[in-house]
Amino acid sequence: MERKAFLRNSMGFLGLAVTAPSVLRGINAKTESESEILTDNCTLSPSETAGPFPTITPSNWERIDITDGRTGVPFTININIMNKNANCTALADAIVDIWHCDKDGNYSEYGGSGMQPTNYTSVHFLRGRQVTNANGQVGFTSIFPGWYTGRATHIHVHVYNASGTSLLITQISFPESADSAVVAVNSATAYGYTKGMNGYTYNDDDNVFSDDTNGAELGTVSGSIESGYTLEHTIYVNGPTLSVGSLSKAQYKLEQNYPNPFTDATTLPLNLEYDSEVNVSVYDLTGRKIATAYSGGMSAGANTITLNRNNLSGGYYLYKVSIINQNGSFEESKKMLVK
Repeated sequence: MERKAFLRNSMGFLGLAVTAPSVLRGINAKTESESEILTDNCTLSPSETAGPFPTITPSNWERIDITDGRTGVPFTININIMNKNANCTALADAIVDIWHCDKDGNYSEYGGSGMQPTNYTSVHFLRGRQVTNANGQVGFTSIFPGWYTGRATHIHVHVYNASGTSLLITQISFPESADSAVVAVNSATAYGYTKGMNGYTYNDDDNVFSDDTNGAELGTVSGSIESGYTLEHTIYVNGPTLSVGSLSKAQYKLEQNYPNPFTDATTLPLNLEYDSEVNVSVYDLTGRKIATAYSGGMSAGANTITLNRNNLSGGYYLYKVSIINQNGSFEESKKMLVK
């Protein structure tokens, strides 16, 4: 619900109206001390082996559809990459490589040996690379993985930063309850899955996933045999440390007032990521404070602050917006012109 508060400062020459956000964001009510500003509330995803079948030249396979001719139950893989070193926010421009076996448990680029008798050294199915978007997301089109002796159903993931430095190698496991996609797919003989679950290695006995007691590597799978399945999974890496400037940008966005210059009134757009205490002050160009135009709480979301000219003389002024929220204190000033 939209609310408006009309205020007048005690000096009597600046009128101000505040419009609260029409769309509110989710708010974390936890209060952090200044020493906690750059800390995190997430756990680094487990590091795992790349296994015996890593992609040989991953830069060659930047693509969304990684099926490359392999058949099976349709499968969408959505992965979110979050930066533990930046308050667990999305990591944009990260490089994400994935690879997994086909419905029969075979990997491309390898074979002709005891571990994988069938030779697939000349093909590159079920391997791909993408770069995360601004929300830290990548998505691949694939087929539901099969399994092979000694391992539970899984996907390999290798995450790099934008310059190609390795951040994490990990794996994704799958739910295995009686009504799970793993059980359903491995019974889908019409789609070519012929192994069933006889001889299957469950997560609790898998040499990679058996110690994942908190489910950090467990993906969420939804869908059906007929419509295909979708996996969602979030991976936390040690990415770049959040700078003070970046931290400020993550807390709020103060736009230039409009119109500028103005004759009667001007609007200050202020977008807040969190509920905040906000102070708006006006200064002349000598640095003398003219007025505290507003001091009070504002809700997360898009706010607008309207400054009325009243008794201000023509000329340039500075307005300074100070913000205090659960992550610290932030200030920004902009110049405005009164005609």
